[in-house]
Order: sequence, then C-alpha cells, then structure tokens
Amino acid sequence: MDNSTKITLRGITKTFGSLKVNDNIDLDIKAGEFLTLLGSSGSGKTTLMRIVAGLESCDSGTVCVDGRDVTHLPPRKRNVAMVFQQYSLFPHMTVNENICYGLKVKGWKADKMKLRAAEMLEMIRLPEVADRYPNQLSGGQQQRVALARALATSPDVLMLDEPLGALDLKLRKQLQVELKRIHKKTGTTFLFVTHDQDEALSMSDRIAVLRNGRIEQLDRADMIYERPATSFVADFIGEISLLNCVGEGQDDWARIDQTGFRLRVPEAPGGKFRLAVRPEHVFLHNCEKPDAYSACVREVHFAGGSSILEVALDGGVIVKARVLGMPSRSMQPGCRVWVELKGNFVAFAAT
Repeated sequence: MDNSTKITLRGITKTFGSLKVNDNIDLDIKAGEFLTLLGSSGSGKTTLMRIVAGLESCDSGTVCVDGRDVTHLPPRKRNVAMVFQQYSLFPHMTVNENICYGLKVKGWKADKMKLRAAEMLEMIRLPEVADRYPNQLSGGQQQRVALARALATSPDVLMLDEPLGALDLKLRKQLQVELKRIHKKTGTTFLFVTHDQDEALSMSDRIAVLRNGRIEQLDRADMIYERPATSFVADFIGEISLLNCVGEGQDDWARIDQTGFRLRVPEAPGGKFRLAVRPEHVFLHNCEKPDAYSACVREVHFAGGSSILEVALDGGVIVKARVLGMPSRSMQPGCRVWVELKGNFVAFAAT
C-alpha cells in the first residue's frame, strides 16, 4: 500500500431494504488531505462516512486506516473523530470540560488535559470562552468548540458531516476559512460531507462527487469544475449551460443545434454531442462583432459582485453569461446583445 494513503475503501456496498445506498465503492484518501464527499440528498455520502467512522456497518467491502483493517471494529478502536451539524456539546459542562472529555476517557492526567485544552482553544481562536457553558456561546463558537473537542485526542481522521449547515451564510463563509486554516495547521486527514458545491470547491483538496451510491468523479477541486467527467457533474457543479451541438466533420467545427451559431470544439465527439459552457466563457457585446451571434436578454439574476444573464439564441436556446456587478441598461431583459463563446469547453456524447 502507498505510504501516503490514510484510508482505503474497497467494494463498499450498503443497502437499506431494496435501496442500494452505496454501490461497490472504491476510494483512497491520502494522508493529510481534505477530501469532500459531495452529492445531493440520497446520493450515499453520509452513509459512506458513517461506515468509515464505524457508526454503520457495510454489507460487503473493507475499510482500512493506515493499512489496518477496521471494517468490523467499533468506533472507539478506529482512532477517528466526527463532528456533526448538531454541535452535540454537553450542556452541563464548560467549554474546557467539553474539550477534555475525550482526553479524560483516554486516561490523561489533569495537568496534561489543561495544557491540551488551552492549546485547542488557541487554535480555534477562542481562549476567552474556556469557563463558559455552551448556551453562552454563539452557533459559530459552539461549532468551533466541537471541532476542538474532536481534534484534542489527535485522531487519525477527522470526519465532518455537514458541520456548517445550521449556520447563516456569512458565518458559514467565515468558518470555511477557519476550517481550512485548522486543517493546514494540524495536518490531520479531513473527510468532509456536504451538498453545497461552493463549499466543496472552496475548501477541498479533492472532491468525490456521488450519484446514486456511486462515485461519478474523483478529482482536484479545480478539475471537477473545469473538466467535469460527465454531463451530470458538469450540471451539478456551479452555473453552466449544456448545449446540444452537431459536429460538422471538418476542422473541429460544430454548430449549436437549432441555431446558426458555429464554433470550434477541439476533440468533440462526432455527430451529435452536448457542450458544457461556463458563464465566464460567454462574452456579451452591445454591438455586432465577428464570431459573435445575435441574442436577446431574457433574465438577469443579480448576486452582488456579479450577475448571471440568461440570453436566448435562435430557436430559444438559452445560454448563461456572467458579468461584473449589475449589467448596464443595454443588457437588461428585452435588449439585443451579441454573444461570443471563448474558453476550454467540455464535450460529452449525446445521451
């Protein structure tokens, strides 16, 4: 086994009744990496994490941590820790006592526990809350304390099951940065579960996209976004336009179906195919331009720093474009614009 591998999953299968939640999954998680299991509800991501943690048994397959088969071991013998969306802090204990709980179970001496708790509070930047109770903390503070408690025992793997899901957007963004900082500081292997694509892209070293109990793609975050392996991944991650196209059979030229829009698509499949186009690869102009095609603005979705415009080509084909800030008056719904496509597009065989 590669010495850089922390967790090895082979043939993990789990069914609930007639529903196959995990379907023969193989996965290697590298030591010290931040790997995210990303998928919609029912994709099997949380069940897979619970199998790694020992909170759920698999019907078949093996789980190894550091080369040790832990498939049939209880959670306490796997040296892994888990942080849930619900903070699960003991309400009758102070923050210090919460952090020291796992250490006490492991038989640490009082003076060592005190030093470790102080170290953990410094790491999460909350040294002032040591003697407070959970109900005296904000949601974000409670989640950081739950993280400190989990890391205090130096687990081989820290698993986080949608730990930021209960927080408001601004706090969630702040804690994403904090989690990434703590990951780098500790060097602990993080296994993270979320259904939030932006969260996964901003935090992960690698992402495993799950669909119907299988891994649809496993890759670096930037590759998941820029080079999706399937049309499902392309459509699931971020904003995108999936356009039906027809190859013209010469010099990689293709035409967007139902329109006169022609463009070059290197290594495009022959005949009919689907083209994945990100909004940042769509450029809008106020006047006619070579290689640009006339279109009409249908919708404008303002999102603060940028806006997504839905523009209709011939035949009603919709393409999404991103512009900075609020678009000008000449790019409001009903306005005529000219569309140009430039970028590294990804083509998929028609299904």
